[in-house]
Amino acid sequence: MLATPEQETIARAFLAARAEKTPLTLYPGAMPQTMADAYAIQSAAIDFDGRRIGGWKVGRIAPDLVERYGGERIAGPIFADEIAADGAAMPVYADGFAAAEAEVLLCLGEVGDREYDIESVRACVTEVRTGIEIASSPFPDINRHGPAVTASDYGNNKGLVLGPPIPDWRDRDLITMPVEMRIDGDPVGAATMETMLDGPFGSALFLIRTLRARGIAIAPGTWVSAGAITGVHEIAVGQRAEALFDGKIRVGCSITGY
Repeated sequence: MLATPEQETIARAFLAARAEKTPLTLYPGAMPQTMADAYAIQSAAIDFDGRRIGGWKVGRIAPDLVERYGGERIAGPIFADEIAADGAAMPVYADGFAAAEAEVLLCLGEVGDREYDIESVRACVTEVRTGIEIASSPFPDINRHGPAVTASDYGNNKGLVLGPPIPDWRDRDLITMPVEMRIDGDPVGAATMETMLDGPFGSALFLIRTLRARGIAIAPGTWVSAGAITGVHEIAVGQRAEALFDGKIRVGCSITGY
């Protein structure tokens, strides 16, 4: 779906706000009402931006909005220059929205053009890591107007922290793995991947199908940030986020601001 001139104007407004590190007190145009409109804005922004995409975040649509938006998940790009190692300092928009999310990260190999299901998609995955997605947008109310608005500004993504790998991921049920999230050492959430619909491989399957429908190629080495496990935890400049997977694998980052 090609962006309309108005949608291109919205995309450019978000790009300018991100580049200039200035907040958007109002949404810069008519809010998208469908996922098709949201992805048209997002795709225009990706084209105008020009940076290489190193991964994609997958987020969940609230159950009461699934029928309205025609699906259970959304996707947004993660740019290669915003993918960092464990312990990194991750910048956010201090006057916008900022959050940290404990996520499982799947690295895709050669996807090709074959059709997949929830079982066969595992063959595309070359590595599974622990991680933290940094969600941030110059629009403070980005998550208050539904998933189409969230998706329109890169899915509310501002980076990804690559944590240690899960070495035995092929031999265990990731769905039951316990995950804890802390901010400045204080517990803010705990859950298993049962909160993620059909789990991280379901997120990978959704992403492959969605990107194909949008005509976007998936390069080998693309990361899939599979969805918030313990919730979306708002965070402030100067704080530290840390996630604990399976009671023993830690990944963390500090938060800086623009």
